[in-house]
Amino acid sequence: MWDDAFPSFLIGLREGLEAGLIVSILVATLVRAEARSRLPQVWTGVLAAIAVAMSFGAVLTFTAASMPQTAQEAFGGVLSVIAVAFVTAMVFWMRRSARNLSSELKQKVTGALAMGSGMLILTSFLAVGREGLETALFLWTTAQAAGESAGPLTGAAIGLVLAAGLCWGLYRRVLKINLTKFFTATGVVLIVIAAGVLGYGLRDLQEGGVLPGKTAYAVDLAGSVDAGSWYSTLIQGVFNLMPTMTWLQVVAYVAYLAVVMTLFVRGVRGTAPKAEPAPAPVPVPAPEPELKSKPESATRSSAEASADGSGEGSAAPKPASARRRPVWVVPAAVVAVPAVVAGLFVALGRPKPAGDQTVAVSETDCGKGFTAPEPGRQTFQMHNTGHQASEVYLVDPSTDAVYGEIEGLAPGTTRDLVATVAGGTYAWRCVPAGGKAVTSKAVTVTGGGAAKPVAPVSEQDLAAPLKAYKAYVGKGLDTLAGQTRTLQHDIEGGHLDEARTDWLTAHRTYASLGAAYGTFEDFDKKIDGRADGLPGGERDKDFSGFLRLEYGLWHGRSAKELTGPARQLSTDVAGLGKAFPSQDFDPGDLPLRAHEILENTLQFELTGDTDEGSGTNLATADANLAGTRELLTVLKPLLTDRAPKVLPTVDTDIDRVQKLLAAQHDGDHWTPVEKLSDTDRRHLDGATGQLLEDLAPIPDLLEIRKSA
Repeated sequence: MWDDAFPSFLIGLREGLEAGLIVSILVATLVRAEARSRLPQVWTGVLAAIAVAMSFGAVLTFTAASMPQTAQEAFGGVLSVIAVAFVTAMVFWMRRSARNLSSELKQKVTGALAMGSGMLILTSFLAVGREGLETALFLWTTAQAAGESAGPLTGAAIGLVLAAGLCWGLYRRVLKINLTKFFTATGVVLIVIAAGVLGYGLRDLQEGGVLPGKTAYAVDLAGSVDAGSWYSTLIQGVFNLMPTMTWLQVVAYVAYLAVVMTLFVRGVRGTAPKAEPAPAPVPVPAPEPELKSKPESATRSSAEASADGSGEGSAAPKPASARRRPVWVVPAAVVAVPAVVAGLFVALGRPKPAGDQTVAVSETDCGKGFTAPEPGRQTFQMHNTGHQASEVYLVDPSTDAVYGEIEGLAPGTTRDLVATVAGGTYAWRCVPAGGKAVTSKAVTVTGGGAAKPVAPVSEQDLAAPLKAYKAYVGKGLDTLAGQTRTLQHDIEGGHLDEARTDWLTAHRTYASLGAAYGTFEDFDKKIDGRADGLPGGERDKDFSGFLRLEYGLWHGRSAKELTGPARQLSTDVAGLGKAFPSQDFDPGDLPLRAHEILENTLQFELTGDTDEGSGTNLATADANLAGTRELLTVLKPLLTDRAPKVLPTVDTDIDRVQKLLAAQHDGDHWTPVEKLSDTDRRHLDGATGQLLEDLAPIPDLLEIRKSA
């Protein structure tokens, strides 16, 4: 999480220290002027600035959440560019103003003291408010880049707390910091981070359709960079540099760094001979002893009178009601007003939430209570009023395309269904368990925006891929039968060295048929079953198949001991070859296996969990990868129509994993998993994890859904 937290930590520390120094100078100036009674006005202005900044962040968050996906990307891109402009201006402003900051603020406070309480509140509000708005905007953009990570908020919180501690130490003269050097060093780092935010923002604008060139890649290292490694994660999180970047991103990144960094460094060098540390806030003088002999009313200073609004030195009495006004009224108001305004902005600025609709689901009546929603991201409350569990889909009735779904909505329960709605026609489709699908009356939504439905897939759509894959498996089983007979003959003849080589060849063939495992029924347990859970472990009489032979061949068992298991393996493989054509192969298994084969590979092969002595788990993983590629080949026509970007990405991922596996293969030797270096293991696990992440959408894209 630290990679996402660091940019926010730095901005929180720097902006927090700037704001803290400003507040410290304001407070110290009033103390020196013997106007302690005016301190609540300073804190009121500070509190107002914080409230406005937090309200601004809330408006950004909720406004973006109510937009369609493409609009969210464009909105985030625009704000990222604005944030870069603000941060750049802040860096240069602090470089120029650090030495004169104290004197300028003292002059403003002195003027505000003569003009009444309102001006002092306004002075502190404006002095701190700019830092707060910059912080809110920059944190929002970094949080958008980090997705669901809690890193940005955590980093910002740590930075702000540390800044508060530093300011207290400076104020009390406990710490001595060369603030000029601090702001110069952090300025350099922030410029580098801002360059990454600029590139990220431009990419969002390209994805949102505002800028062209989203497929014109200048850098594409996805096939050679391990996205899961610690250094890759750190670079992406801190600098927003991705393995794949467009020409616009690269040019903007380089140009920003070249121009801004040059100007900043020149400015620092130009002022270096005269540079002094930014002045620390004036320390608080020791409090004057109170005069107990005078009544409280007689010791009121002119500054205190001014705090009541009567003006500096004014003797005009205030009405009794004004003097009795509670001290908490103004602070409460400055917090409440921005919050209320932000709430009204969010409530009035976003579409009416469809979540106000409770849509009924039952075996006979689907979509009761459904009215046309507004465009945008909507939440529907789906309530099952029937007596059976039901699947629920929000569909385009003219094409059956699916915008959102809930599986297994139990009777009497209510669940939220979130979907993005744009202009078009919508209806609800309810599919009770074991019942007939029911479709609601259609409604028409007018307006802009963009929504990406999933095109429906039927069993008929999967018929051709299933036929092609069954032919592939049938051919593989024929090959496997011949290979296991060769293995049997090796063992019967006592040629155990040849048997070890032929064992690996046959086992790789079987591993490449991964999508059919669920169809093989009991044969899979006999052919490739593990010893886990058997009372006798590897010596149990029910332990059979490839792993039983692997254990014997690599643990010094004799040919005589292994002849029986070898014959049994050949018999089971031959039996599977005969049974397979008539076995029930669920077409819905094909999309599921696209993810599950390599999920099992990561769990078992890449951990060495299934190694019985041969050290060839990586060879098995390579065969699983080949089987996945074959499965994706037969699914390609369906995937290309529905998600054209998925397969190119997955192909790149597969090539990367295959290259990493090939690096561990030398002739007939494969590196055992336990002998992989930490770096190689991390690269392999990271690349496989990325591949699994990119394969994850396929089951949903190709899920068989019932139509009316």
